[in-house]
Amino acid sequence: MNDIRKLHLYTGTGKGKTTAAMGLAFRALGHGERVLIAQFLKDGRSGELQAFKRFENATLWPGEPVKTFVFRMTPQQKEEARAGQTGQAQALTQAIAAMKPELIVLDELAMALTLDMVDEQTARVLLDAALLSGETVVTGRTAPEWLQTRADYVSVITAQKHPYQTEGLTARKGVEW
Repeated sequence: MNDIRKLHLYTGTGKGKTTAAMGLAFRALGHGERVLIAQFLKDGRSGELQAFKRFENATLWPGEPVKTFVFRMTPQQKEEARAGQTGQAQALTQAIAAMKPELIVLDELAMALTLDMVDEQTARVLLDAALLSGETVVTGRTAPEWLQTRADYVSVITAQKHPYQTEGLTARKGVEW
């Protein structure tokens, strides 16, 4: 990868933010680049993670899984989740400096910021470290204004129609996760 390192933000209400980030990761792997993928606020069961395990240059960060949606958590569960997600961001900062991947995917970091699961200062330090190493992608349904301003690429994916809304269809293995 070249020496120009940019920050990508995929945000909005539509389906495909993580899919776009993972597509960019596959592209980088296809060019022999080292890729680091870390997920926030997820349980680690997404199908794409299984596919990435097959690539020698792909590192899947063993993140702190979240067992339920934040809005369903008790105050104590939120504090525990916040500590886990913030700890993950801090550990990633150090790991990126050591690994020096050419592409870093921070899936759902924007939403972790919005839900106060990771504080702004920790995220800024993480992004600084990531951008020193390589191209960096952040995803999340909503993103704080400072992150939108800082990003070099901002793609807002909007929902025009989704079977969840029109048919009540729940998330499907291999399609939504």
